[in-house]
Amino acid sequence: MKIDEKTIEKKLINAVKSMGGIAPKFVSPGFDGMPDRLVLLPGGVMAFAELKAPGKKPRPLQLARHRLLRELGFKVYVIDDISQIGGMLDELHAT
Repeated sequence: MKIDEKTIEKKLINAVKSMGGIAPKFVSPGFDGMPDRLVLLPGGVMAFAELKAPGKKPRPLQLARHRLLRELGFKVYVIDDISQIGGMLDELHAT
């Protein structure tokens, strides 16, 4: 089965939900290149997730936005494989 970005996105949403959190779509009119999803977990833990089809990389504008968010102290994850979701959530849960 071919895994696409939507499949990875659904797996992320369900994994976050199973931890008691939410992963709403993040839309930022007038500020293109922002990550696809907010990851909001119990205890005020927050991160951004950029979802890509397997092997795809963020565009230059997206990389610039990721850099800006990281400079502001936020965690930003680029996920192009379902196997990365658990590691991201483990890392966030440990904070």
